[in-house]
Amino acid sequence: MPLVAGVDLSTQSTKVEVRDADTGEVVATGRAPHPVVQPPRSEQEPSAWWDAFEQAWAAAGAPVVDAIAVGGQQHGMVVLDGTGAVVRPAKLWNDTESAADAMWLLKQLPHGAAGWAAASGTVPVAAITITKLSWLHRREPESWARLARVLLPHDWLTYQLTGDLTTDRGDASGTGYWSPATGEYCWDLLGLVDKDRDWTTAVPRVLGPTEQAGSWRGAVVGPGTGDNMAAALGLGLQPGDVTISIGTSGTVYAVSDTPTADPAGEVAGFADATGRFLPLVCTLNAAKVTDAVARLLGVDHAGLDELAVASPSGAGGLVLLPYLDGERTPNRPDATGVLAGLRSDATRAELARAAVEGVICGLLDGLDALGALVPTGGRLLLVGGGAESAAFPQVLADLAGRPVVVPAQRELVAAGAACQAAAVLGGVVPGAVARQWDLGVGRTVEPSTDAGAGADVRAAYAARRDAEA
Repeated sequence: MPLVAGVDLSTQSTKVEVRDADTGEVVATGRAPHPVVQPPRSEQEPSAWWDAFEQAWAAAGAPVVDAIAVGGQQHGMVVLDGTGAVVRPAKLWNDTESAADAMWLLKQLPHGAAGWAAASGTVPVAAITITKLSWLHRREPESWARLARVLLPHDWLTYQLTGDLTTDRGDASGTGYWSPATGEYCWDLLGLVDKDRDWTTAVPRVLGPTEQAGSWRGAVVGPGTGDNMAAALGLGLQPGDVTISIGTSGTVYAVSDTPTADPAGEVAGFADATGRFLPLVCTLNAAKVTDAVARLLGVDHAGLDELAVASPSGAGGLVLLPYLDGERTPNRPDATGVLAGLRSDATRAELARAAVEGVICGLLDGLDALGALVPTGGRLLLVGGGAESAAFPQVLADLAGRPVVVPAQRELVAAGAACQAAAVLGGVVPGAVARQWDLGVGRTVEPSTDAGAGADVRAAYAARRDAEA
């Protein structure tokens, strides 16, 4: 039977999933950690990713596969010199040191945010690659002088496999200098960072959704993509479906047949890995918020879940703005968390509930912004570590006022990358593989409260959010 492998190069670890290309059955897995990072400076040596990949591959039994593809954390910046050597540690998506550069870039185009949204689909914030390039140009002239190529994390790992410098439209759309609407690099935007550089030699070739990037140990290598795009493949998303992902960060995204441009900058107008589009809202703070509150309460994840479920909706009036490490959406890179409504009779359960509700309210603000641009009336899916919680799926259903699907498949990025690998191997579209593998199915969580209760919680959160703006 043909075997395919999907690789998930995340912030925390590299994961490998090996599947039967015909049935989608998982036949082997492996995982290895990355060095821990902490914003505002969030950097890792790319060599640590390769070490983790080799460890994860060995843990999976060093399988012989027919195809492989990589899904990787979006937006990072890997800088290579003319020999292909890494110039400095890679800046990751959650590094916020380029916040000032984002503000500067915003002012360089007529009409500011609206101009950027029209040009690249994305308004600069500290996460986006072009702001990190600006930071490097401004802060490290020695490194800048050595720069010959700039890659994204998934590009770099694919480069280690194939020896060729490639990317795909999904991941390229998160750089701030490639346009999903035109399918081309935006040389004028790169020129804002350095007008004297020939950028045409510095960026990788953009592959089509099922184009081969090369080969590795006899296996076909797919183009790979960004982690959110890979997860969309792993869910078999269709237009109208919405996914909320709760991990270290939070994301809300939907598949669209048409490109989007949000002049407010809340919705990033990404491309997906199939030829369609993936408008997305990202928050920096999600599960890290409940992790922090669990630590303060002296409980583990299960203990926090138990407390949060025990508290009624509304958390007794406690409202937590979850901007613990700055925030991307809304764009508040220097913000900190705020706990409001604290009274002497507050309980541990109410604090746990406020943490969960704060994370969910922030993500539902993102869903509102998304719904203003594209249809969002299909399935609402919850994925990521938060999907394994008892509290998050129920609170999401309650506050959204609609059923929530929790897919059975957990490692969605690796599954989506494997799905792409199978599509490239078989010469078919990824959606056909997703249907054949029956991806995206799972249990359904129904709302347990009336719509008014959820609306009250969201209104209290919105009032506090606006007061702190």
